[in-house]
Amino acid sequence: MEHRRVGRSGLKVSAISLGGWLTFGGSLEDADAFRILDLAAERGVDYVDLADAYAKGRAEETVGRWLRERSPLARQRFVLASKAYWPMSEGANDRGLSRKHLFESVEGSLRRLGTDYLDLFFCHREDPEVPLEETLRALEDLVRQGKVLHWGTSCWAPATLLKAQGLARLRGWTPPIVEQPKYNLLERHVEKRIVPLARSTGMGLVVWSPLEGGLLTGKYDDGVPPGSRGDRTEWLDEMLTEENRAKLRAFSALAAEVGCRPAQLALAWALHQPGITSVITGASAPAQLEENLGALEVPWSDALAERLDALFPR
Repeated sequence: MEHRRVGRSGLKVSAISLGGWLTFGGSLEDADAFRILDLAAERGVDYVDLADAYAKGRAEETVGRWLRERSPLARQRFVLASKAYWPMSEGANDRGLSRKHLFESVEGSLRRLGTDYLDLFFCHREDPEVPLEETLRALEDLVRQGKVLHWGTSCWAPATLLKAQGLARLRGWTPPIVEQPKYNLLERHVEKRIVPLARSTGMGLVVWSPLEGGLLTGKYDDGVPPGSRGDRTEWLDEMLTEENRAKLRAFSALAAEVGCRPAQLALAWALHQPGITSVITGASAPAQLEENLGALEVPWSDALAERLDALFPR
């Protein structure tokens, strides 16, 4: 497994990472989640991306139980990330990026995971109701206390990222080292401003939704199968225009020509984009994780990159 530095920090993470959204603590029983985590450990996938809001904390609890069952040494082998912003209850302060909620969120994540520290902690979205200085000071204090080693952002606007970087330098505080945007062949808008900004400020990029909700796996090339989970997703209907379906069919044909699955080609493309630190993948079974890892074996070339750019223009 290839490992990459997170921005200019000394922290390294696996190029393919494992996300716990919708699976750990949700659709999967512990036994199934443990098999996926066992395979991840075996194959060198050592970055696990979580959030307090994933299954209302149950995703973190699942990973925490797995770590305790395997051995105390398992924690040292893994880079654990969590996030805060989305509501955890009906409480007025149990959401957002206030000092109170950030401290309580980190404490909750540490308790559920059974660890003393988080390698990475993300602000899951921007919070316009909280002064940026309050958020950054709280994060600085968490870093100084050793509860958070590094922090980052997810889906922050370029202007806010620049303001945060500048404020951290001005105050002598720890700056964000990584941004986590949505990025895939069908959604490339981050290339205009986020990717250049990350390069100029030394931030890493850990990307989510590399398969665009399954659209880049080939299973929706001919539309949404009746009765499938996608059949209940209005967003999917909006995305599956005739133009996009034609692109997706051409994409699947290109994957077959290359000798891989469509999902593997989509992940390989993301892995080869400039500035990308890690690509977050989900898995509902070990076989799905194994297939995703096949992206590392896709034969890459400039000619293949050009054909994908022609199919999915910037």
